[in-house]
This record gives sequence, structure tokens and C-alpha cells, in this order.
Amino acid sequence: MVIKRMTTRNSAEVIEMMRDFYASPALLTNGSEEIFETNFKNCVGDEPNAEGYIFEEETHIIGYAILAKSYSTEYGKRCIWIEDLYLKPEYRRKGYGSQFFSFLEVRYPGVLFRLEAEKSNEAALHAYRKNGFEILPYVELKK
Repeated sequence: MVIKRMTTRNSAEVIEMMRDFYASPALLTNGSEEIFETNFKNCVGDEPNAEGYIFEEETHIIGYAILAKSYSTEYGKRCIWIEDLYLKPEYRRKGYGSQFFSFLEVRYPGVLFRLEAEKSNEAALHAYRKNGFEILPYVELKK
């Protein structure tokens, strides 16, 4: 698998994957076309806190990820939220997620990585634990 930064020419394929991801039980919201377009535009534009990647096998896009950069006062270091991590169904359970986590650790050494998962998404939770993530006993709030 090759991991590359998103570019404007990836728009249609990435937004199609976003539709699938946001319609899945992995998220609490279904998103919207406006949100998908805004997120993509920020990932390829000049938004300093958003970073988007595509995953390719040969010349086919097989998935994408979106990162959000922040700082954790709780841990006293930079934090990268893995906001979206999506692989097309036929490419799951092949180690590509682990490859992406390894890529992130090389690209961002010493950074705290965080992500969210639904409690019912056992396959994702297993993969995240296998890659060193710990489940935190927090309740997340939003307004």
C-alpha cells in the first residue's frame, strides 16, 4: 500500500468513501454533502489543522484518512486525532490500518494519537488495541 496526501484530483473518490463511512454504524452522524466537501477542501487546502491521506494499492484508491492536529494539556504534548479512517470493505483485515499507524508514528514521533470508535464496532476496537491504542474511560461531550 502507498500512502499519499490527498489532492484535488482525488475529490470524487474520497467523497464517495466519506458517504459510505458516514452512513455506516461506525459514526453517530450521517454527515452531509456540505460537510464532506468542506472536509475535503480543508484537507487539500491551507487549513493548518486538517491533513488528508489516501491509500493506494497499485493505482486504485482503497481508503482514506483525515487527521486533526491539536495539543493535549492532559499529556503535555501535541495530539493528532485520527478523525476518519476508512478502508473499502474488500481491503479490510489485510494489515493496511496497521501500515497507516506505523506511517503516522514515523511521521509524527512522540505525538499522542487519539481516535474514537463505537463500542459495538468490535473489529475496529480489536485492530486499534492490536496497534497499541488504549480505551479511555471518558465520556465525550459536545455543544
